[in-house]
Amino acid sequence: MNPTFDDAVVGAGIVGLAHAFHLARAGRRVIVFERSPRACGASVRNFGMLWPIGQPAGAMHDMALASREFWLQVLSASGLWHEKTGSLHLAYRDDEAQVLAEFAAAGSCRCELLNAGQVAARSRAVKTTGLVAGLWSPTEICVDPREVVAALPGWLNREFGVHFEFGCAVTGYEQPLITAGGKPWTASRLFVCSGDDFHSLYPGVFAAAGFSRCKLQMMRTESQGANFRLGPMLAGGLTLRHYKNFQDCPTLATVKQRVGRENPEFDRYGIHVMASQNGQGELVLGDSHEYDADIEPFDKPAIDELILNYLYTFLDVRDLKIAARWHGIYARHPRDSYFVAHPAAGVTIVTGVGGAGMTLSFGLADRVLQTIER
Repeated sequence: MNPTFDDAVVGAGIVGLAHAFHLARAGRRVIVFERSPRACGASVRNFGMLWPIGQPAGAMHDMALASREFWLQVLSASGLWHEKTGSLHLAYRDDEAQVLAEFAAAGSCRCELLNAGQVAARSRAVKTTGLVAGLWSPTEICVDPREVVAALPGWLNREFGVHFEFGCAVTGYEQPLITAGGKPWTASRLFVCSGDDFHSLYPGVFAAAGFSRCKLQMMRTESQGANFRLGPMLAGGLTLRHYKNFQDCPTLATVKQRVGRENPEFDRYGIHVMASQNGQGELVLGDSHEYDADIEPFDKPAIDELILNYLYTFLDVRDLKIAARWHGIYARHPRDSYFVAHPAAGVTIVTGVGGAGMTLSFGLADRVLQTIER
């Protein structure tokens, strides 16, 4: 007899785990299939930033805040390390400070414009020489992505009875029959949360949607010891060019033009520089953005050097010892902030959250399931 479940989830990354959480807490019998022995994609290759401030005002920012509340429930119940650090955007140029002022004046999120002294009071790690202004936001939370993605399956199993099959790829679904790991399984619904895997299931859907891939280069330092804490997670002025929350600020165009003129390599490799610190004291640093045909299997040391050199313009530390270097790849939709499709009876695809998977996962899953279950 085939093992029988109400719902099956493909992918044990954070989007898949978020769907499993919402389904299971609603009383559904859930199984999660993960093709690898453990989740090893974009969900473990990021800063661990739950970053509502990066989402544009309106529906996406609301989703990020809802996701934050679900995250706090899960993190508290599971006992996993997390820190309500908040965030600081730092401006060392007048045009960057003007963007921060415009954003704060818009009042679209809880934030406060700070002078250099007020920034220093928030973080002793920030270099104050030349600092013009900072933007403080209290909503951001830091987690260790390696820890949460590894530990949540066990917690979901103990708390809600979610069943996991690792090293078991789903190769077909004809409601209610699943083929996975060469064996038959049964589930009334299938949720495909497979990140940038566009080929294993429903490849025609992904091709028609025009998906692309984005490669990020990142680094992690050795532990900085008990006496060094960033405090808030940090973002330099380059980050103003990256997140959609700043897109309506009138001065942003001036910042983009100046960066392109002064440092064309930053545009060439999509570099913006941020830093977080996990519970072990390690700093996570990055990142860059290369797309589709520009993606190579080999990382570029020049990108890491650009990131580190810019980091030292705002982080008051020198000669960081890098313990790990890696790249991650995420799926990117050409227009939308996320992608949901229903290509066959009982099937829902959820992917394309770009670099905001950690931030949006639990809120997105809740919204998707509310829509389906109506």
